[in-house]
Amino acid sequence: MIIAMDTILLSSAAILLYVTSSILLSLRMVRGPDGLTIRKNPILLIGIAAVAVHAFLLYGDLFTRAGLNLGFTNATSLVTWLIALLLLVSAFSRPVESLGVILLPIAAVAILFGLFYPSKHLITEAGQWRLDLHIVISILAYSLLSLAAVQAILLAVQERQLRTRRLGAVIRALPPLQTMEGLLFRMIWSGFLLLSLALLTGFLFLEDMFAQHLVHKTVLSIFAWGIFGVLLWGRARFGWRGRTAIRWTLAGFVALMLAYFGSKAVLEFILNRP
Repeated sequence: MIIAMDTILLSSAAILLYVTSSILLSLRMVRGPDGLTIRKNPILLIGIAAVAVHAFLLYGDLFTRAGLNLGFTNATSLVTWLIALLLLVSAFSRPVESLGVILLPIAAVAILFGLFYPSKHLITEAGQWRLDLHIVISILAYSLLSLAAVQAILLAVQERQLRTRRLGAVIRALPPLQTMEGLLFRMIWSGFLLLSLALLTGFLFLEDMFAQHLVHKTVLSIFAWGIFGVLLWGRARFGWRGRTAIRWTLAGFVALMLAYFGSKAVLEFILNRP
């Protein structure tokens, strides 16, 4: 496999920018109150530069003359790019930059993985805008709910340390528990609405959502939608929070991850089928 030099250079630049932004955010958190003297916005701009280079790389891989190439590595790279973009844009106005410590390096790894293990799976042809719209909404929903899952993990760590009174520098740098929980449910509500729209457009625009090659994705996506729906109902009706909210969030995310990537990975890498 021969990799073009410009692809190597652009990939290296994006990876370096992602890692640099993550390291600087880590230093800002570890130093606690002293770390707040490291201004947030310049770090976020480094991340935005990484996202811009990543987008340039993705465009050439996704949009081919034969159609939309959404193989496993391309799909992974696209989702991590969108997660990074949503996170960084949100971080300018909301205290969610701590998620970048985990998520930005994952985007860097996705670029590296795609560089050495490219995959090809053409899923649409030119002019199929309805299917393209369904795919875009689905990926947006998955990305937002992925952010919610990482937020839930941070919330679990923060809650545990507060309960045991072992407050490390990282936890002290996070927003108050109530703020973290509020951010979590805003992410879940946004992701749930997008997932609802993704399922609706799937039933409207696809010939058969329960066709053999789609049934697992459809069933798992509906299952995940049900989990998040119950969580939001429990929050409104019974005030669910804390560990209950965290468990339901992670359960919904696992179901959604299996729907989006589980079968794709098995088909492309194990069974060697498109």
